[in-house]
Amino acid sequence: MVARKRHTWESEKASWWWSPWLLLGPLLSPTVPQVTSPPCCLCPEGVHRFQWIRNLVPEFGVSSSHVRVLSSPAEFFELMKGQIKVAKRRVVMASLYLGTGPLEQELVDCLESTLEKSLQTKFPSDLKVSILLDFTRGSRGRKNSRTMLLPLLQRFPEQVRVSLFHTPNLRGLLRLLIPERFNETIGLQHIKVYLFDNNVILSGANLSDSYFTNRQDRYVFLQDCPEVADFFTELVGAVGDVSLQLRGDDTVQVAEGMVHPYKGDRAAYCQAANKRVMDVINSARTRQQMLHAQTFHSDSLWTQEDAAAAGDRRPAPDTWIYPLIQMKPFEIHIDEIVTETLLTEAERGAKVYLTTGYFNLTQAYMDLVLGTRAEYQILLASPEVNGFFGAKGVAGAIPAAYVHIEQQFYSEVCSLGQQERVQLQEYWRRGWTFHAKGLWLYLAGSSLPCLTLIGSPNFGYRSVHRDLEAQIAIVTESRALQQQLHQEQEQLYLRSGVVSSATFEQPSRHVKLWVKMVTPLIKNFF
Repeated sequence: MVARKRHTWESEKASWWWSPWLLLGPLLSPTVPQVTSPPCCLCPEGVHRFQWIRNLVPEFGVSSSHVRVLSSPAEFFELMKGQIKVAKRRVVMASLYLGTGPLEQELVDCLESTLEKSLQTKFPSDLKVSILLDFTRGSRGRKNSRTMLLPLLQRFPEQVRVSLFHTPNLRGLLRLLIPERFNETIGLQHIKVYLFDNNVILSGANLSDSYFTNRQDRYVFLQDCPEVADFFTELVGAVGDVSLQLRGDDTVQVAEGMVHPYKGDRAAYCQAANKRVMDVINSARTRQQMLHAQTFHSDSLWTQEDAAAAGDRRPAPDTWIYPLIQMKPFEIHIDEIVTETLLTEAERGAKVYLTTGYFNLTQAYMDLVLGTRAEYQILLASPEVNGFFGAKGVAGAIPAAYVHIEQQFYSEVCSLGQQERVQLQEYWRRGWTFHAKGLWLYLAGSSLPCLTLIGSPNFGYRSVHRDLEAQIAIVTESRALQQQLHQEQEQLYLRSGVVSSATFEQPSRHVKLWVKMVTPLIKNFF
């Protein structure tokens, strides 16, 4: 096993070693020119080492004073309600699903109240509400996400749009035979973005009661960031365009001029979806490049004093936001490339804190963790705080399958003598479940992180190959924001215990033989 793993890493290393630029090739279409000029001394972002990401996606420079890290489900819930109540122009919400309990109804009531006020004002506003959910998860059960939102659609048909993404991979006989719940394993809309006018929340949390009370996740609030808000409005709109549209009678229809996701030609649908999403990414990237050129490279530089005189009093950027999109069904794999590059380039002495609610890393990610030089502390859910713990039927065995995957990885770490460099930690909190995902990167010699990834991906096979995902890379030079991110990381890791060989000797970690046998067959579906 050791020889096989080392061989895997050596072959990986051979193709990746020269430079991260080689990784960018597949995504740089001829219509999007590659930025080849060296960092400019005039550019404030010239001092950070992650500028290569803007060769793939738009780069948004913001002030760190506009970025706030949230820490609890209750804070997330209250902020969303407050933001909905004061929204004047747009509310855009993308999630896996909307739950059906009283807290979820509170959110719907907030939306209804805000829409009512928009019509009652002396000068009616043009408030629009756009909601993107997954079709299969949002249609599960008699009372579901769709039935929760129907009253809004019926009452405000001109202002509310509900789009239900249906994976193109669930079609034909497969769609007829796979029962409810199990059909969700084929592919999902997994993006979590909550947007109110020019304010954006990026998270891994869904719109469900446990995510508002006792399911730990991560959340970042970007306040007064119009360019970022415009981008995610367009992205959610693009995915919405290739999704099924919910109507007031609880039926769905394809948007005009679009290919049907499971009745139409699969290749034609995926090609159309790719174009729709990549147009959003590329046009935003071009806009940001032009803004950058006008600000820092024009003949007469637009200084902070000029901006203030013109009425733009926003502080100079010390933080850069890069949206990372992963939609492998549409052949869009930006997040995968950036994540693999970050893991590859992490230097000796650097520390990577990586967390996932579902520890099921892709082989490529595992090989990079085991083969690179940085120190890793990987936080994952103990079986008791896994979201499937105590579930009925086959789903109840999923936590045991994760234990088996964890034990296999830990054994690999030990066989390679990497226990000091790669450490596993299990999150535990009585009465809570764990759903946090992302990473924090600490450069060699630094006690604070300069980069974090936060959003929907879990670093597993599903996130890379099956689902629609989005997260952001936040790169910051602000010590205050770095301290916020460090505190967030510390608070999560403080509730964990270090994994050792003794961990798997506990009776609660016993994995039945049948679970061990089927895990390799089903690990690509959860």
